[in-house]
Parts: sequence; structure tokens; C-alpha cells
Amino acid sequence: MKQNSLKGWFKSGSPGVWLSGGAVSIAVIMTLGLLAVIAVRGLAHFWPADLIQASYNVPGMANHLVIGEIVQKEEVPRERLKSAGLPVPDSGPEFMTRELVKVGNRDINGADFTWIVGDWLAEQSTPPELMALERREWGNFYGYLVNIKEQGKVVAEGETAWPELQSRITRVSDLADALRRLEKSDIGKVNAGLERLRLQTRRLELEGRLTPVAQADMDAERAELDASYKDIETRLGALHAQVNRDSVTVRDANGKEIEVQLGQIVHAYQPNAMNTLTKLGFYFSKMWEFLSDDPREANTEGGIFPAIFGTVMMTLIMAVIVTPFGVLAAVYLREYAKQNTFTRLIRIAVNNLAGVPAIVYGVFGLGFFVYVLGGSLDRLFFPEALPAPTFGTPGLLWASLTLALLAVPVVIVATEEGLARIPRTVREGSLALGATKAETLWKIVLPMASPAMMTGMILAVARAAGEVAPLMLVGVVKLAPSLPLDGNYPYLHLDQKIMHLGFHIYDVGFQSPNVEAARPLVYATALLLVLVIATLNLSAVWIRNHLREKYKALDS
Repeated sequence: MKQNSLKGWFKSGSPGVWLSGGAVSIAVIMTLGLLAVIAVRGLAHFWPADLIQASYNVPGMANHLVIGEIVQKEEVPRERLKSAGLPVPDSGPEFMTRELVKVGNRDINGADFTWIVGDWLAEQSTPPELMALERREWGNFYGYLVNIKEQGKVVAEGETAWPELQSRITRVSDLADALRRLEKSDIGKVNAGLERLRLQTRRLELEGRLTPVAQADMDAERAELDASYKDIETRLGALHAQVNRDSVTVRDANGKEIEVQLGQIVHAYQPNAMNTLTKLGFYFSKMWEFLSDDPREANTEGGIFPAIFGTVMMTLIMAVIVTPFGVLAAVYLREYAKQNTFTRLIRIAVNNLAGVPAIVYGVFGLGFFVYVLGGSLDRLFFPEALPAPTFGTPGLLWASLTLALLAVPVVIVATEEGLARIPRTVREGSLALGATKAETLWKIVLPMASPAMMTGMILAVARAAGEVAPLMLVGVVKLAPSLPLDGNYPYLHLDQKIMHLGFHIYDVGFQSPNVEAARPLVYATALLLVLVIATLNLSAVWIRNHLREKYKALDS
């Protein structure tokens, strides 16, 4: 009886349902767990953790003070510490605590992080006057504030030094913003004008049309640009003098004092003296800085805005390119081409293209788009710039085209499946009412297939946004000095190299000289990239459902 009921249970298909549900549940749990790990490790980096001060008592060595932020704790076997050369006694517990401490002060200590034995720490405390300075170079400084100087003269010390430091850092930050605007906008505009004149002169020389009148006009324009540059240079010198006017004297854990220019300081804060609300405000300001600022210190500090901008810009250009080609190819294959062996071979080729490794597309893009097509464009339209390449080098346009080539099979397959689901009676009814085939296709068929078209397009965009391997060959770099979109003609510079979130993760995670400092940024950038791709996929679902509801009457 039990055997029959068991056979009936298997025949009913319930085991398959339970297995499928279990597999989906495991996949969801693993995905959420991965996102949770990435979020915790990445977002915790922006929290202003308390700083400890402790005496480090290494057996057989002189004691010294340690100031820093505890990043990680772990239990390790005593024998492992002994094999690492540490003076560990023979007797004692089997396991000892090892702590990774961010001690900062790289210009003094030589490294930002150090492993210490937690059992040898004594007299731990969190003095409220302990200070963290986030610097543009040499990482963080941890220690005590001694005094504030203006042009070498002490203007504040003791209890009045900290509020004075905050006000002067705000002043220097405003000056640094003005300095950055001059360097990026005004000087960039002058340099672009000078380069345009140089190329124009060279073109007239090649064409034999460089007359004295034309030369005089360009000389006059060049003189105006030179005068503008000298004026900007004078303003830059005045701003640099103002930025470097003030300095701060600080003291490390062992009493060594150094002087730091306020122009090198991004933030100064005392985490041990901050309450929860103050820390929350600092936390969100750091997150905004991460999203909106430029990277510093070999991409291990600062923000990732150029990478976000480059990823979004490249993806948008790719979508503009891939959508019409993919949709037109699918419409031809489904609506106009004869369904024979040749079209079946084309469909097989399209499906196979979707499985080609991405790096192969990168090699093709480098060989065809960059060297062949880009080199030809340079010879035809930019001879005055040669031998320096304009489009004959990796850049934004070629990266977008390479990704479009990679994503077009997805759009073709999705669009063709959407067209195949439309009943033939709909087409015949439209034709019977007097509409032409083109009108039927444009006003009836394509609107009904638009959910599948949009889904295919955005899924292709989501896939392209996460690609890294082909982009390393066709236009993505470690650090781009300027954005491809600015106020200089032609405003969108398709020949310019860009940064990308995926490549930024690879570079910071595997090419960084400061691995421990870069690790939290890898998690934070990875979380951001996952959120971008998830947003694109959710957008695909919403648009598909919206269009499906809109054209449900036609489908029925």
C-alpha cells in the first residue's frame, strides 16, 4: 500500500515541484547572502570607527604606543605565530588573538595596516581628543592636534585649535573647489582652443591654403587664448598661495611631530568624540563623496564618479546602436525572409554568437574597429592630427560598438520570439481591412512585440554593463583625467578613453599597491555595479508588464 502511494506521489510530479522550489530557494538565499556580505564589507568602510590607543607589550622588546582602528580580529594557533618569527612563549593557550589594525601614518610607518597580537595589548583606551586626518596623499594620519599655523606662525593651540582647524579646512575646501574648476573648465577650454588652432593650421598647410591672411587671423586668436591662459595662470597662483597658507602640526602615538599643509587635508574628525547622529551624518557624507568625487591614491581612496559616468555613457551609446540593428534584423528574419535552410543557418549563427566569449569580441573590436576602421577615419577626416591617432586608438565609441556587437544576438533572439508569438490572424485581419504590410508591421505587429523587444534590449544592456574583458582592449583605462562629456566642442568626445565600474573593481582588487586599503572599495564598487544591473533588470520587467497591459486588447 505504501509502495503504491509512493509511486503515485512520483507520478503526480510533486518531487519535481519540490526540487524546483528548493533549487530556487537555495539560489535566492545564496544571492541574498552574497549581497549581504558585499554590503556589510563595503558600506561599513564609510563608518567613522573609534580609534584605540594601547600599549603594545611584545615579550623581550621595549613597549610602544599604538594608535589606530581595529579592522579585523581572528584566532590563530600559537604555533603559527611562532613560525612567523614572533617571540611567543612555549606555554600558554593553544590559540591567540591576532588583530589587523589600521595605524595610518604611512609617511612615518611605511604602511597603513599592521598585524598585532591582541594578547599583548594593554591599557586600551579611546581618548576623545584622538584625531583622524584624511589626506590627499599618504593616506590617513592618526594622532593628536598640536597647533594651527598661518604662514608659519602659530595662531591656535590647545582647546581653541580644533574649532579653528574645522573652519580653516572649510575655507581651504572652497578654495580647492575653485582651483579645480579653473584647472578643469577654464584651462581645459583654452587648451582645446589652442589644439583646434594647431590642427586648423596643419590642415591648411596640407591643403595649400595657408595664406598670410588666414595665418594672421589664427595668430590673433592664439594671442587672445595665450592672454586668457596667463590670466588664469595668475589666478591659479593666487589660489595656490591661499590654499597653502595654513598648516597644522600633529603628533603621532610615539611623540613625533609633523607639519601638514591644510591643502592636503580632505577631512579632519575625532571619531571617539562623535555621537551616533554625528557619525550618521559623516557616514552619509562619505557615501556621497564616494559616489560623486574623483579617485585618489591609485584609486584606493576618494570616489568613483568617473567610473559611474563612463559606465552609464558607454551603455547608453551601446543601447542606441544595438536597438535598431537588432530589431531590424529580427523583423527581416521573421517577417520578410523566406523560411528556408539559409535563414535557419542564420538563426543558428546568431544563437552561437550569443555564446562566444566576450574577450573574443574585444580582440575583434581592437583589430577591426580601432586599427582598421579607426585608422581609415583618421586618414580620411583627420590627416592634420597624424601621426597622433584620433579614432585609431581605443576610445568610447569603439567600446560601445564592441559591446553592441556582443549584445545584438540577445536583442535579435528576444525580438524574434516576440514577433513569433503574435497570431497570424492579427496580420491577416489588418491586411483584410486594407492596411499595407508595412502599416500592419508598424502599427500592429511591432507594438504588440514591444514587450519582448524592450526586455531583450534592457537585458542586453544589463549584460553589457557588467562586461570587463573586451573593454580592457577597446577603450577603458585605470584613470581617465577628464570626462568624455564637457563644454568644449564637439562636447561629446567619442575618441576619449573612459573609466568603467567593472574594470575599476579589477584594478583596485588585483592591481592596487595597497591591498588592505583597497579591499573595502572593491566591495562597495561591486555592490554599486550589482545594484545598477539589478535596476536595469527590474526596469525591464516593469516596462514589459506595462507594455503587455497596454496592448492586451490587441493580443486578445
